This record gives sequence, C-alpha cells and structure tokens, in this order.
Amino acid sequence: MTKYTTRHINIASLLITIIIFFITQQYKTPTIPMNTQKIEKLFKKDLILVELKSNNINQDTKENEKDTQNFGLTEEEKNRNERIEKAQWKITIPKISLKAEISEGTSKEIMDKFVGHFEETTKTSGNVGLAAHNRGYAVNYFANIKQLVEGDEIIYKYYEFEETYIVTENKIIKDTDWEPLEDTEKDKITLITCVENEPEYRRCVQATKE
Repeated sequence: MTKYTTRHINIASLLITIIIFFITQQYKTPTIPMNTQKIEKLFKKDLILVELKSNNINQDTKENEKDTQNFGLTEEEKNRNERIEKAQWKITIPKISLKAEISEGTSKEIMDKFVGHFEETTKTSGNVGLAAHNRGYAVNYFANIKQLVEGDEIIYKYYEFEETYIVTENKIIKDTDWEPLEDTEKDKITLITCVENEPEYRRCVQATKE
C-alpha cells in the first residue's frame, strides 16, 4: 500500500510540474533575438524620412515667403524680382528692404532699370561707386537711402566677390564734388543719388568693410 501511494504521489508531482511549466511559459514575455544591422537600417530609414519631410517643409516655407513677397506685384515686377535673386552683380540693403541688380554705367537708360556702377571705380577691392534714381522714374532704387544711419549694413556682390559694408556717413555734397568716389586703400562702397529740389547737390552714403 505504501509503495502504491508513493508512486501515485510521484506521478501527481510530475503532472503538477508539467502544468506549472506550461502556465509559466504562457505568461512569459517572448524573447526576440536582436538584429543590430536591421535596427540600424530602420533607424536610418526613419531619419531619412524625417529629413525629407523637413526639406519639404522648408521648401514650402520658401515658396510661401516668395508668394508673400510677390503678392500684389505686376508680372513685370515679379520677373524683375526673380532676375535680381539670380543676378551675379547686385546690392542688398536690409534696413530699407532693397535688393537691386547692378549694371555698368550711370546713364539714364541704365538707371531706368538698374543701379548704375561708376565706370571709373573698382568692382571689388577699393572704393565701389554706385548710383541710382530716388524718385520720378520706373525704378527708384535709392529712394530711401536717406534713412540709412551709422551701423546699417550694405551687402555687395560681384560674382564670387561678396562683401558686407557698415555705413559710416550719410551726407549732402555738391554735384561737382567727386572726392567721395576717389579710389582708396580701405575697402568701401559709395552710394550717390540726387537731392529733391536741389539740382546742385547730391546725397552721398559711404560704408566701409565690416
């Protein structure tokens, strides 16, 4: 009788052990072998997707800014703005929101479309001389240079040459005074325009290399 009872106890113990094993396996969190290379690929893929989305957002932002800048402009004005953006010879003055293409010469024909460059002055190092209308014409690029004060920036680009100048003076000179356009060892830029109702005078803005 004792042997029979022990046998049954052993069988019961075995069954209980098996049941417990299956129960623990059912609730045990499965272990997934890690594939490092696969994880890296997935990470890189997600990173590329994020960058692409970011680039799309940036592109959309630029397009929106461009649309805002061109809002209310005529087709001719829009075309001019696009041409200026692509120009290799141009001037930018953030203070007065000026962006203009530059062309050689200071004749009326030139300044009716561009900021003119005094042919006698340098195009790069030295004293760059520029002129433009300020009122009464189709384009009056220097209409607001009278607002420039000491410390304002003037950005000048001639192909690969690009320089930022800081305004040092804004003054009125005689129309016979060419001294401000004389070449100098110090890099500077000189802007010349007319003075309203004062045909004998000119406004002269000078800025030196930052």
